[in-house]
Amino acid sequence: MLRIVLATALAAGLAAAAIAQTTPAPSSTAPAPAAATAKKPASGGLAAARERQKKCGVEWKEAKAAGKVEKGMTWPKFWSACNKRLKTAG
Repeated sequence: MLRIVLATALAAGLAAAAIAQTTPAPSSTAPAPAAATAKKPASGGLAAARERQKKCGVEWKEAKAAGKVEKGMTWPKFWSACNKRLKTAG
């Protein structure tokens, strides 16, 4: 008899735990403050680096599509060479 009671209690506990895990927790519906979502403007150096990366990305896609990428060339290697070239060009 004790065995049946313990088995029933264990089954009930496991079922309750399974239901608790599948039920989503209540989420707050309050919007985030505007100050937390506003981004700082990028510094001059960071903005320039992003522009160079975009230009090199376009060059990489064009070179790959045309089949002009050297064997063994990967994006990081291409980016490094392109970035150096664009930096020296001004």
